[in-house]
Amino acid sequence: MTIERMHTGERASKIVKHNGTVYLSGQVGTSDDSIQDQTQQCLDKIDALLAEAGSSNKQLLQVTVWLSDMGYFADMNGVWNAWVPEGHAPARACGEAKLARKGLKVEILVTAAY
Repeated sequence: MTIERMHTGERASKIVKHNGTVYLSGQVGTSDDSIQDQTQQCLDKIDALLAEAGSSNKQLLQVTVWLSDMGYFADMNGVWNAWVPEGHAPARACGEAKLARKGLKVEILVTAAY
């Protein structure tokens, strides 16, 4: 069994690859930016990490979206819907949580095939 870890730090790896599946650590945007800007920043980071792992947003399997306030749901979805290719929507959950830093509005975790 081979597990490949990329961009590994003290607490986490940004990418973990195993058995045709890529797992990304949670991605966040810049604190205090709008929910739309933070969501786009997350998705841009996810695009880059998936590409590095040999995957893309057409190979999403499961996504978890954490919002600091469910009042952001519609605005986050506006950005999300423009990003997910038609016919390639993953299994997805979205919930409200206290995020790691003040000013963060969204964190997105991705599992994809490669």
